[in-house]
Amino acid sequence: MGASQSSPQQDEKVFTPDTSLHFSEDVVNQLVDHQASPEIPHERQVTLDAHIRSRIQSELSHLQQEEERVREEIERALEKENLDRERGMAGEESASEEAGPAGSVKSSAALMGDLEELRGKIEKYHARQNSEELSAVRAKGEEVVSCYKSHPTTTLDCWKAVEEFRASVAQVEQRYVNSLR
Repeated sequence: MGASQSSPQQDEKVFTPDTSLHFSEDVVNQLVDHQASPEIPHERQVTLDAHIRSRIQSELSHLQQEEERVREEIERALEKENLDRERGMAGEESASEEAGPAGSVKSSAALMGDLEELRGKIEKYHARQNSEELSAVRAKGEEVVSCYKSHPTTTLDCWKAVEEFRASVAQVEQRYVNSLR
């Protein structure tokens, strides 16, 4: 009963118009232009650019947070070291009071040593910030930015520069993590 309705029909009918179709010259030109240069719509490009900027900003904020965390670790370590030395110095001061004015010279010398050690750690921190690794990361980041500027309509062509930037950041992060162990 329903078999005749569900089976595909063998008789397809093709209609051909009696008159030919004519397109205006504007329509033909627009189709040819669109085919010659498939352009990303402006809204899509704006969305892509905003997404890329947000990714760069998030990566930058991540690096800044990491820098702040390292700075806090250094400060905590220095505070702990100073507290340990002060406790040790308190024991020395009671002994140095009996020794006379030479004890104050010793504590001044210890303070000068602490100051020099602190300067050394700060210089080491700044040297790490200006190291070749970070300058390489900065250079890779600048390559990404220049690629995006030179390819404003085809930002996906910058995938290689972005991957190199990510790899260099991951490498620096891994070396830093390994240095903490």
